[in-house]
Formats: sequence, C-alpha cells, structure tokens
Amino acid sequence: MITLRNVIKDYSADGQLVRALNGVSLEVAPGEFVALVGRSGCGKSTLLNLAGAMDFPTGGEVILDGAPVNSRDDATLTKLRREKVGFVFQSFQLINTLSVVENVELPLLLAGNPNAREFALERLASVELSGLEHRMPHQLSGGQMQRIAVARALVNNPKILLADEPTGNLDTTTGAVILDLLKRLASDQKVATLMATHSMEAAAIADVVVELRDGSIAAIKRTGTRTT
Repeated sequence: MITLRNVIKDYSADGQLVRALNGVSLEVAPGEFVALVGRSGCGKSTLLNLAGAMDFPTGGEVILDGAPVNSRDDATLTKLRREKVGFVFQSFQLINTLSVVENVELPLLLAGNPNAREFALERLASVELSGLEHRMPHQLSGGQMQRIAVARALVNNPKILLADEPTGNLDTTTGAVILDLLKRLASDQKVATLMATHSMEAAAIADVVVELRDGSIAAIKRTGTRTT
C-alpha cells in the first residue's frame, strides 16, 4: 500500500542544502503497523509527509495505492488524500467550535457524503465514544480527544493511516489504550499504518520498527506481534 524506493528528500535552509532523507526504501502492507523511531531531525516527519502525498521526493519514488505520486495531478492527489489517507496528530487538531460528532463527520461533509452523520456515529462507536457525540472538545480528556482524532482519520475508511506522535501528549496508561486501538483497527480493517514516535515503548506494539538515523534507515526489526 505504501512503497518508498531509494527516496531522497532535500531542503534548502539558509542557502544550504539539507538532506532529510537519503536513499530510504520501505514498504507497508495492508493491515501492517510500522513504527518509525529516531531522534528529532532524523527524517520521521519528512517520511510521513511523503507517505501521505503531502510532499514529493527529490529523488527516488513514492508509490501509494499502486501508482507513483509524481504521476498524479493536483486534483487526483487531493482526492487520494481525502479518500484513502487518514492523519492522526500529536496535538489532536480538533476544531474547538464543533461538537465531537461534527469534528468526525467533517471530512465526509467536505466530500459531499449525504450519510456523513451516520458514518461518524459508527466511527465514534468503534472507538468507544458513543454517548459523547454532542460534547465539545474542551469537555473531554486528552485520551478522549485523541480517540476522536482517530475516529475522524478513519471515517472515510482509508487504506493508509499516518500517525505523528499520537501518544506524545498523553500519560502512559492512556497512551497504551490509544496504541492498542490503532493496532486493532489496523489489523481488523487492513489499514496500512505508519507511526512516527520517539518512544521505544510505543514502537514495541508495531509489527515492524524502523530506526532512522540522519535520514537513512539504520535498522529494521520485526517484532512478531502481527496477528492475522
């Protein structure tokens, strides 16, 4: 579902060329949970942006859902991101003026789906938040807000889920609940899941742990946790 082949990503900073990724090759299959670990600046967020078609490689190839991102026009990429990619962020990124269910249904409303409310309620049930649909984000705990973010990311039934430090603002116990939820949803719904994290404890729940160092893959470890 996600394939990177010898990917290079360069940026210009203060007139200097900075290589964020240097020849990275990686695959994430449907239902597979892959964790990216490494120090700040190692390339985790850059890799996530490429995997979500939010950015483009300087060299090499990024293939999402069977086709290279560089071969698609802007309209096709927008449709790809809206329909097949879900994002979960460390800071939740909820809209404070919208209720729980309104936050979750928003991607469907933007896509013109007439059944947005029905699907949003189903997603809230899948993350065990039924009964809270009319509350506002400020009335919820951090763990509940992250569950809403997960429900919103999955409301379109995406094939790809990208999570950037999804437990970074949560306590250990709540973070473990969110990780277990992501793991279960990836397995049950065959979603290719790619998570960036500083925490080796969080990464341990993944099927594959990829260590990035200075923009390159330093090690790949299969944990043996994947279920079929």
